[in-house]
Amino acid sequence: MSSEFDSDEIPIDVISDEQDEKNLDQLTNNNTTEEKMDDEEQKLSQTNIEELTKLLDLEKQKVIKSDEKFKHVLADFQNLSRKTQSDIEHGVNTKVDEFILDFLKIYDDFVRAKEVFSENKINIDGLDSILKNMDSLLKKYQVVPIDALGEIFDPNSHEAISIITDPDLDDNTITKEIRKGYMSQNRIIRATLVEISKQA
Repeated sequence: MSSEFDSDEIPIDVISDEQDEKNLDQLTNNNTTEEKMDDEEQKLSQTNIEELTKLLDLEKQKVIKSDEKFKHVLADFQNLSRKTQSDIEHGVNTKVDEFILDFLKIYDDFVRAKEVFSENKINIDGLDSILKNMDSLLKKYQVVPIDALGEIFDPNSHEAISIITDPDLDDNTITKEIRKGYMSQNRIIRATLVEISKQA
């Protein structure tokens, strides 16, 4: 018994011209839609890149400004730190200088007492011992006497309170130390009181 399914013929769908045109239109529409989508994606992508570039530029400017602010703050801090350190050192040095000046007055009294006792033939061994201890203390704290005798007068380290005439000496030669001057840490803490010469 034969049937239409038993045939050796291959079934062929016949596509009409109308159907063919429809398929072609649909394919063209699909391609056009894809092209439009691609164009839109490109535009969107380009827009995103431009926006991101602007944002990146803004962030770079913010970083530059922040960096400048940081540098200013750091410079201000360093200046303040130096000033604070300088103020502390100045304050400490001022107090130390005041103490040393008071100590030097006592030292001067001991030196004068030693000279008086020595002139009156009084034993000065005890005073010598005390003065040696004082000298050691001054040396320990780097307080050194200013050697002025025979030097030319320097207003930074000498204070002239007497003038003598001596044609054999250059003007402003120190002929006598009336009170010893002292330096501490390369700073004049007490000027030497001196007598100076004038040729005429």
